[in-house]
Amino acid sequence: MMEEPLAPRAFRGWALSEAASEDLDLYAIEDLHERIDLLQTEIVRTKAALDKKRNGRAAADAFFSTGTTRDGSAAGV
Repeated sequence: MMEEPLAPRAFRGWALSEAASEDLDLYAIEDLHERIDLLQTEIVRTKAALDKKRNGRAAADAFFSTGTTRDGSAAGV
């Protein structure tokens, strides 16, 4: 029995790259407004994911902090 070849794995951000290169001349005015709304929603979602990652990083940094700054001096002095 032969196995079917695996489909190529999509790279990160491929949908955005595809959307950015789409011909907008084919869209009606209302379609363009809808597209803008969808893109703005995605921006909000992306910023929320970024904030979540930053907060997680800050919490990890605080947890693993040794009480000294990067230059070796005592923190808060």
